[in-house]
Amino acid sequence: MTTTYTAKDITVLEGLEPVRKRPGMYIGGVGSAGLHHLVWEIVDNAVDEAMNGYADQIAVTLHKEGTSLTVADNGRGIPVDKHPTHKKPALEIILTTLHSGGKFEHLNYKTSGGLHGVGASVVNALSKELVATIKRDGSEWEMRFRHGQTQGSLKKLGAARGTGTTIYFHPDPTIFPKIEFDPELIRQRLEVTSYLHKKVRVIFEDQVGGHKHVFENEQGLGDYLGKILAERASKVVHEQPFVLEKDNGGRLHLVLQWTEATDEHVRSYVNGIPTGSGGTHETGLRSGLAKAVRNYIETHELTPRGVTLTAEDIREGLTGVLSVFISDPQFQGQTKDRLNNPEVANLIDGHVRPALEHWLNHNRTAAEAIVARIILSARAREASRAASAEVTRKTATTGRLNLPGKLSDCATSGAPGSELFIVEGDSAGGSAKQGRDRRFQAILPLRGKVLNTEAAALSKVLENKEITDIVTALGCGLGKNLDARRLRYEKVILLADADSDGHHITTLLLTFFYRHMPELIREGHVFLAQPPLYRIDVGKETHWALDDADRDRILKDKVSGRGRAEITRFKGLGEMMPKVLWETTLNPKTRRLLRVDIDDALATDKVIAELMGKDPSARFTFIMERAEEAQELDV
Repeated sequence: MTTTYTAKDITVLEGLEPVRKRPGMYIGGVGSAGLHHLVWEIVDNAVDEAMNGYADQIAVTLHKEGTSLTVADNGRGIPVDKHPTHKKPALEIILTTLHSGGKFEHLNYKTSGGLHGVGASVVNALSKELVATIKRDGSEWEMRFRHGQTQGSLKKLGAARGTGTTIYFHPDPTIFPKIEFDPELIRQRLEVTSYLHKKVRVIFEDQVGGHKHVFENEQGLGDYLGKILAERASKVVHEQPFVLEKDNGGRLHLVLQWTEATDEHVRSYVNGIPTGSGGTHETGLRSGLAKAVRNYIETHELTPRGVTLTAEDIREGLTGVLSVFISDPQFQGQTKDRLNNPEVANLIDGHVRPALEHWLNHNRTAAEAIVARIILSARAREASRAASAEVTRKTATTGRLNLPGKLSDCATSGAPGSELFIVEGDSAGGSAKQGRDRRFQAILPLRGKVLNTEAAALSKVLENKEITDIVTALGCGLGKNLDARRLRYEKVILLADADSDGHHITTLLLTFFYRHMPELIREGHVFLAQPPLYRIDVGKETHWALDDADRDRILKDKVSGRGRAEITRFKGLGEMMPKVLWETTLNPKTRRLLRVDIDDALATDKVIAELMGKDPSARFTFIMERAEEAQELDV
């Protein structure tokens, strides 16, 4: 079979057609992240005016219907005069032509977030409607677009005071399956913008929620670091943060503070754009940081005996913000979440190392506290490694597992569809063992409440019999030694009573999984069973209610006017007959399961740290704020 392949088979996409044809290449996708990327592109253009000294106010309005926005700045205004070569208004060229703009030659912008010249035109291409309003040279101008195409010529609206650019846009519903902007996400991004560009007034009017936010701060990154520490409920090791500001040959702003947290948390930005995937600027920071700390430790003969300090030990508990402004940023992709400039690593390293070393030498109290924190981290790491290795040795050695004696395993452990129910108490475990399907369902009963792993060192965690039984049954190790490929069950299901005690046990287990086996949550292996709290009988019909609200709904929708309902409240899973437990909670065809997911890692970390950590003040505040919600407690 022969086919012809000639020039007529070649498709040429002109203008903004490539963007509409393959939007993912320009904004990363057409989901929520891609939708909000349109906002960031227009806001970044306004920020460019501010960071180069031409604007001091940026205003963003989310309109009442929630599907369109307006971004306005008081900068110079996009030029409206005709381009000498293309004979069109510069405004039209910028909004309808890829790789056009005033940021390539550095004549108008020393630093900029949008150097590819595609941001505004991409937003235009993916908008059902876009309206650009420009104030400059004493006049106000307007130009309208649909799907990236001009709708008439540039119009002069009349005289105007001041200068600036206002862009209104409504994303195209034929491109984005769901147009729903998140006001809180936009608010957070704009608040961060105000920290990165101090003395710039940033306004967000959320007409959907009826709120107006005004952000303006004088201290910049110092205030931002304080906000991050408060959000993460982090206890600092030293009072005053390390601050570095360099404005020659590009701008470098850095604030760092060590805390008692067990992770490293550094937020980085390039020309005001968040770089969530890091890049060469973060590489330079880590390198300079490690060199400075090591030099200080060696100079003052603080090296601990019998312990090797790693770069990870030095950075554990570190919280900071790194913001750099450079003239030619090379981002990885149009979504700009990683910096690729190789020369930036050495530049940042060269600034950070001497400055931090000087700061440590002139702040000896803080320096000694930081070094003590680093040594503690190193000792904990080595103890953790030894403990984890011991658990791994016991749980997965020569292919024969020393499984817990109280585990009732299934016939197909390790196969797709296999399930492990971690059950509260021997009584409930007995009912579950009798009611389960032995072919694919395993039962592991727990005795008493599980250790709160948020407030315990890993060495203590691994001394807890209930925790080690869970780790052994799962067979995949934990912490840095976890290998999800060795997990013995496709689903790990937490099954506790549907009362306050059961919820507490579930929370303790979730804390353990989040802190020591987060990969199992990220890969969708962890679930919550939903056993009923009430049985409602009306004649020959039986309904099962998860909680009080579910009970009231059933009584209203299913029972009202049909006679008297007999309501039974289960005191615990152990009260359920095995057959009832199977029908309501174990049977895949009739049960309800909730998959545990981490939607916002920062918020999750904050909640667990506050509610499960050693500091009781956050828990007290949480309980007092919600005291009225506690109508019925099992005590």
